Amino acid sequence: MPIDLTLIWAAILAFAVFAYVAMDGFDLGVGVLFPFFQRGAQRDTAMNSVAPVWDGNETWLILGGGGLFAAFPLAYAILMPAVYTPLIAMLLGLVFRGVAFEYRWRTERAKWAWDLAFCGGSALAALSQGVILGAILQGVKVTGRSYGGGWWDWLTPFSLLCGVSVLAGYSLLGATWLVLKTEGALQDRAYRLAAWLTGATLLAIFSVSLATPFLGAAYWRRWFEFPRILATAQVPLLVLLTAGALVYGLKRRRETWLFPLALGLFALGYVGLAISLFPYVVPTQVTIWQAAAPPSSQAFMLVGAAILVPIILAYTGYAYWVFRGKVGAEGYH
Repeated sequence: MPIDLTLIWAAILAFAVFAYVAMDGFDLGVGVLFPFFQRGAQRDTAMNSVAPVWDGNETWLILGGGGLFAAFPLAYAILMPAVYTPLIAMLLGLVFRGVAFEYRWRTERAKWAWDLAFCGGSALAALSQGVILGAILQGVKVTGRSYGGGWWDWLTPFSLLCGVSVLAGYSLLGATWLVLKTEGALQDRAYRLAAWLTGATLLAIFSVSLATPFLGAAYWRRWFEFPRILATAQVPLLVLLTAGALVYGLKRRRETWLFPLALGLFALGYVGLAISLFPYVVPTQVTIWQAAAPPSSQAFMLVGAAILVPIILAYTGYAYWVFRGKVGAEGYH
């Protein structure tokens, strides 16, 4: 059986995107929640909990974007113009929060401004990522081999719903991360925030899941056509079970449960997204095979990916291992 390089590259990019969401999602969430923490030790501790790993987490965003350009150039050419505005907003948000990481510790008088940049940049990046997802999921207009829509086609109630949903989900990841990594009053506050955000995230999942099948007949068939529904019905069932375990863990204050269970909700949402989209990379119009680069190019790039992806995984795992355990205002202990 010949090797399907297009499927391999689709799997690599899918993994890169999920790795970014899982790893950068919680540190964006910590930034979004910054105003809910007391000035001083609580905010310092919250920032210290993500300071050793935040920039490495964004490696996966570069891999995802660069991989899309290299492995699926047609999809890149169609999708990027469709989401230029929220994409630029996301990058500006990441720039602001990155600068805030460096300068917040170097001033006392203007620390409030860098706190605002850290929070605002995190919220803008999270919201923009959700809007980009919603804009792609709702479909884009394609003319020939290029984007045929307008500058503001991305802005719809559905894309905004997705933006708010990702913002809520990232905030839940941030709260459960702080439950795992902190102690005392900050951990208690993170527990309370996680309880509220669990409800908000579940409501967001329900709302997006309810709206998606009505975006087009193709989505409806993928979820509800028999006998496919026998398989797809397992996804919402697993969401309910994961949500129940998360609520139970919150009530019992099982601090080591919460973050993995919150990630589990994102993983199930990602599975649902794959069900809705595959094999299309531009929904209902361009498949991964139609958008793929020539096999020779894919094979050449696969050599580099086979070397670099394990290296990225190794240094990422090492960083999390070194900075394991609880963190205080002065750093890890």
